[in-house]
Amino acid sequence: MAKPLPADWEERHSNSRGVPYYFNRTTGQSVWERPTASTSASSTTTGGAPQKVRASHLLVKHAESRRPSSWKSPTITRSKGEAREIITSFRERIVSGETDLPTLAKTESDCSSAKQGGDLGFFGPKQMQKAFEDATYALQVGELSSIVDSDSGLHLILRTA
Repeated sequence: MAKPLPADWEERHSNSRGVPYYFNRTTGQSVWERPTASTSASSTTTGGAPQKVRASHLLVKHAESRRPSSWKSPTITRSKGEAREIITSFRERIVSGETDLPTLAKTESDCSSAKQGGDLGFFGPKQMQKAFEDATYALQVGELSSIVDSDSGLHLILRTA
């Protein structure tokens, strides 16, 4: 008898192939092989990048950002260099254990996700700007990125699933 499916997984039937497949209700991921307890949200369906990941981030915008305004300020005038200094100090505070990214994001992030501690939820390929997506998919779950430069500004990214 097969072991029970891990939490959030269910068996479904493929009408086109006439065989079962497995669907994760939380991540939206589907796989042909029966998932095991070690299967995570970062498992792949095609041997490539994970289908969906989850991340939180802290964004520091600057005058050259695509939209140089935020919930904190209607007009952001800081230079890219000033933004880099700010986000570097944020990263140092997180790495030292003084604070964590969700706590800092709530008060310091220029993204509206600040209200959720920077949580962006699950997303898949091509749903984010390329630099952001590439950096997120390169991280291990629980890993903090170095500074990531995108059209939106400078980010610290914490991969959460």
